[in-house]
Amino acid sequence: MSGVVFAGEAVGRAVPLVAGALGASGIAVAALPSRLAMRAELRKRWRTWAIAAPVFLGTLFLGAGGAFALAAALGATAVSEYVRMAGLPRAEYAVLLVAAVVLPALAWLVPAAVDGRAVDLRVVALVLLVAALPALLAGDDERGFTRCARTVFALLWIPLPLTGLVVLGDTAVAVGLAVALGDVGAWCGGMALGRRGVLARPLSPLSPNKTWAGVLGAAGATAVALGAVGAFTPVLWAAVLIGCVLGDLLESMVKREAGVKDAGSWLPGFGGLLDRIDSLLLALLLAMVVTA
Repeated sequence: MSGVVFAGEAVGRAVPLVAGALGASGIAVAALPSRLAMRAELRKRWRTWAIAAPVFLGTLFLGAGGAFALAAALGATAVSEYVRMAGLPRAEYAVLLVAAVVLPALAWLVPAAVDGRAVDLRVVALVLLVAALPALLAGDDERGFTRCARTVFALLWIPLPLTGLVVLGDTAVAVGLAVALGDVGAWCGGMALGRRGVLARPLSPLSPNKTWAGVLGAAGATAVALGAVGAFTPVLWAAVLIGCVLGDLLESMVKREAGVKDAGSWLPGFGGLLDRIDSLLLALLLAMVVTA
């Protein structure tokens, strides 16, 4: 498994790009007129990015152990937010929390367990069994199926994709950077091209603010980001772009059914952690598929 060996080359290539992007955006945000309604929100987002970017790059630079720590921390936090939205009992929360730590640990300590990175029948059977066990043991004949389905979804949506931070190696750096800049590109594309015409059409009623103009902006930004760190391939670019576009819609679907605006309220400018990493989760999962 060459993927778990971190040479740090991608981190070294990413640092100047991230520093430049943070510097330029910081100056732009500071120069915004005080009357602009989004000024305070954009400043909050920039401060969050200024902290999150060094943490992301620094932990991955430390190697597979750092990637495990990052994946476990993100997974545990995201699982907590998901459980609150989905209304799952403590038993399912415990299952998801354990999975958020154990799956990245296996990817780090037992690389053969995720060799090839493809989900086979053994993984499918284990996910189904683990997800159904709490409801089966409790004899829940009222919400058992719902509990099982929501737990299966969570396992496939949060802990499993986050193992990509470990198994993808330097590619994980490229994917994380591309997703971050892809979100910025989507926002810029929507603001510049999404006022009227075909590009102003929403992708889905789940999120009317997500337009085809945003997709165009994300496509350009993700391509630039991957190319800047020497990781561009058409299939990886497609995987990241799909993650950027559909990952946010996927979380919007979960939040709408749960009747909440954000997954949390502790992350300045974004809401919760899931609101920040929704695109990354899907992008990592698809990246593992296309590089298997």
